[in-house]
Amino acid sequence: MTAILRRRSRAREYALHVLYMVDVRGEDAYGEATAYVETQARDPEIRAFARSLVEGVRAHREEIDGWIRRTAKNWDLERMAVLDRNVLRLGVYELLHAGEVPAKVAINEAIEMAKRYSTSQSGAFVNGILDRIRILSGEKREGAPAPAPPDAEGVPADPASPPR
Repeated sequence: MTAILRRRSRAREYALHVLYMVDVRGEDAYGEATAYVETQARDPEIRAFARSLVEGVRAHREEIDGWIRRTAKNWDLERMAVLDRNVLRLGVYELLHAGEVPAKVAINEAIEMAKRYSTSQSGAFVNGILDRIRILSGEKREGAPAPAPPDAEGVPADPASPPR
């Protein structure tokens, strides 16, 4: 079990590297960024999990960013540290769409990456936002429709209403 967790942690780090590169350099860097993972990760399970995380974040990015924007009070998504923003994207994706990953694991992994790669305050920042999203989303897991991001007051939006 521990070896699997370590491989998944490593895959999350590779996914973070890709998301960071694409965030900084633009979508044109996606091919180069994903090739980086293919050359760095020798274990096919690590490569596959990293790819699934990156593709999941890309596919759900608008929804993920909506959750972050509405949950991170007094923080503009574009002004967040690039690493924090992408750690949050990975964490939110896992909370909302990776049903095989327990919420506690997704949050703890994100906190550890924030501490390792960003500032001394990043772990607490990421923890606060992800835990709030976990609560507001009702720990929604894959298979159920994704809840709408909360409105500006932090109240979960009506799923039938269009996103803001």
